Amino acid sequence: MNKPKRHIFPFFTGKLTPFNSLILIVFTVLSNFCAIAESSSSAGDFTSVDRLIENGITSGAYPSAVLVVGNSKGIIYQNAYGRLTYGEKSPATTMKTIYDLASVTKVIATTAAIMRLYDEGKIDLNAPVSQYIPEFGTNGKTDITVYNLLVHNSGLTAWTPFYQDPDMDTPQKVKNAIYNCQKEYETGSRTLYSDYNAFLLGEIVERISGKKLDEFCRESIFSKLNMTDTYFLVPMTEDYRIAPTENDTYWRKQLLVGYVHDELAAILEGVSGNAGLFSTGPDLFKFMQMMLNNGIYTDERRMSPQPMQDTMYQSGTVELFTSKATGLGYSTSRALGWDTKPEPTKYPPPCGNRFSASCFGHTGYTGTSVWCDKEKDLIVIFLTNRVYPNRSSEEVRSIRPKVHDEVCKISGY
Repeated sequence: MNKPKRHIFPFFTGKLTPFNSLILIVFTVLSNFCAIAESSSSAGDFTSVDRLIENGITSGAYPSAVLVVGNSKGIIYQNAYGRLTYGEKSPATTMKTIYDLASVTKVIATTAAIMRLYDEGKIDLNAPVSQYIPEFGTNGKTDITVYNLLVHNSGLTAWTPFYQDPDMDTPQKVKNAIYNCQKEYETGSRTLYSDYNAFLLGEIVERISGKKLDEFCRESIFSKLNMTDTYFLVPMTEDYRIAPTENDTYWRKQLLVGYVHDELAAILEGVSGNAGLFSTGPDLFKFMQMMLNNGIYTDERRMSPQPMQDTMYQSGTVELFTSKATGLGYSTSRALGWDTKPEPTKYPPPCGNRFSASCFGHTGYTGTSVWCDKEKDLIVIFLTNRVYPNRSSEEVRSIRPKVHDEVCKISGY
């Protein structure tokens, strides 16, 4: 039996139809079976970390959180905290809770797909973007390369609120607007983190592979790693275990559950290079463990008579994409698609102060993050829905580094 497909936009408009009522009833019943928080540990006392994360719930930084800590050999600690919302009857968070990853999509899906194409010799990182997307070669943008997109020094603007423009009412109109945009600054002169860059990388994946980004990622990456809880368009049958994001009172006029929070990705029907991916802590650990092991993973689909190892990427590809970009003429924390440990600004580095310079990872606007330290052989997945019920709280930005520092202390670093 096929799982129900998710609509492009939320179907609930504030009026309870018989179908919507049924969904809400099923949501409540199934939630009661999942309302027991889970934790497990194979090393160390993580009580202090638990306390830090639970304090964030008490202070209103986020209603729910999931933590997964591990290394190249496997998970050493995992725990789920709080409830999906602040309501007393809301389902408890579990290790099966699905989160909207926001910009973590950029590395787990988009950059991961580019890495596959690079490994297969199908993409030239130094080629102009217009070689793969001819429509992009307008308004003096023919000098922008794939590499420029990856390190975020393309010259393109950070983002545009297309959802506020009533004329931008179809995916193709938005795509055309990005293809025809003008530069905001000189290519290669500085770093400006941009959703445009990630969107274009996703488009390049589709042009080269001949497949939609979600299809390519599912077939070439997620299925191989047995990431069965990772989706761009989450089946509606899974709504009961999705952490809600924002109560969107401006545009979509409802609480978002299973529909991408990011407005650009929403206009693009839920699949975009900049956002749109949903996943769980354990699934994300599978991906990060593969990266920590230089592209090698255990194929869980072939465990008999003994575990079978396979290769997602060549070790040189992992090293290239996760190492801080150099030779740019200025300093940056950006690697290729990935981020590395930045200098402290208003907030400490998202990975804390104890992670080494060899670390790589990424954060997401909804309160998500994945970080890996090659030197310390350490992975930390920290997921929250900090934008529930709205995006006003940024407290997770101060909690997250403390969590990473405390994990390092417990791990002896």
